Amino acid sequence: MNYTEKLQNVTVLGAAGKMGSGILLLTAIEMGDLSLKPENKGKHFVLNAMDTSSEGLRELMKYLKTQVIKAAEKKVIGLRDVYKDRKDLVDNGDIINQYVEDILFIVRPTLNIEAAYESTVVFEAIKEDPDLKVKIFSQINQNNKKNPWFCTNTSSIPINVLDSKANLGGRVLGVHFYNPPAVQKLVEIIKTDNTSPELVEFVLAFAKNLKKIVVPSYDFAGFIGNGHFMRDALYGIQQSEKLCSNYSFPEAVYMINKITQDYLIRPMGIFQLIDYVGIDVCQYIMSVMNPYLKDEDLHSTLLDKMLEIGVRGGQNSDGSQKDGFLKYEKGKPVAVYNINAKAYTFIADMQVKCDEVLGKMPASIQPWKAVVGNKDKEAIFRTYFNELKSTDTMGAELARQYARKSKEIGLKLVADKVAFNENDLNTVLLTGFFHAYGPINDYLI
Repeated sequence: MNYTEKLQNVTVLGAAGKMGSGILLLTAIEMGDLSLKPENKGKHFVLNAMDTSSEGLRELMKYLKTQVIKAAEKKVIGLRDVYKDRKDLVDNGDIINQYVEDILFIVRPTLNIEAAYESTVVFEAIKEDPDLKVKIFSQINQNNKKNPWFCTNTSSIPINVLDSKANLGGRVLGVHFYNPPAVQKLVEIIKTDNTSPELVEFVLAFAKNLKKIVVPSYDFAGFIGNGHFMRDALYGIQQSEKLCSNYSFPEAVYMINKITQDYLIRPMGIFQLIDYVGIDVCQYIMSVMNPYLKDEDLHSTLLDKMLEIGVRGGQNSDGSQKDGFLKYEKGKPVAVYNINAKAYTFIADMQVKCDEVLGKMPASIQPWKAVVGNKDKEAIFRTYFNELKSTDTMGAELARQYARKSKEIGLKLVADKVAFNENDLNTVLLTGFFHAYGPINDYLI
């Protein structure tokens, strides 16, 4: 079977979820574009959008229509050539409407897993639960006579575990999209020694057509992205707990969040990032990774306590941020949760004190937004970190320690054969986490 034939019947599991909806959108457009090529005229393309929520599927179809309209508007000139034989399509609006109709025509929303029994490719974006994934993969595999390929969006579960337990015979590949899949350029590809070379070739072609940046990872729990993020987050939590011996919990969280965002010039602080992913999700990913680790324990009692209280973070259905370690108004942090008082303390009430404790920031510091796309950012970073090295404040010292720890985590992931090389590690943090520089650098030598 060639590339086009493999994409004639596809199922996305968990299609109405945050990750699944993006994967479905990308796949729908790719399959729709293939169906519109002259050489594929008459071929039947089916994309099953499978989920357990009927309401979720209704919202999914609204989301798809909105996003496909946007995609059509961006490439309407090219679509004129696609529909050049359609004399009834006169203006851009006609062409856009027809394209939307053609893309949505191939999507089949369904609550039934049986839809996947006819698919040649299955994209999976369900809950990060090894047992659940194995159960569903096994069921499809046992009932599908086409020997389907499975592309799992797992961000932490070793692929060889899913392969062996579901008895897939190498027909599964880790295809880890980053959130949100329709926007994020990065895709981690994780194969095992048993993975079908044809499956890898297919996914690489698929990712290329989606204009994604592909980074390979060894098949080790957490892979590169979560391998670094979970350890980076634990370090931030540990540093805040140390500060609690002299400062209140909200003050400690505020200071570490400021260090990791402002001093390290990142898009968001570490506690804001934990909130974005979800406190419950972070805790669960650590629990999935932990059994495969020999020399460390990825666990935080602080995360446990937050969840016991009912503070979870994550996003609402409209994409807005839920309150977690931080309380948000219009997407911006305005308060920090006080785990002892079980209430939020407003940042405005402690900011002056905390900033004075951290000390004056280096004069050359620039915000992430001003640096991330700057063609001269390398020179900017060297100037800044040189100044940071000689700045004698508590904030500067915490920042230096954090940057060195982040580099140490990255180097260990390379040494432990999780990342293939230092460049791959940096690419994941630059592309998947939008960092302005990779953690493995020589800025603080």
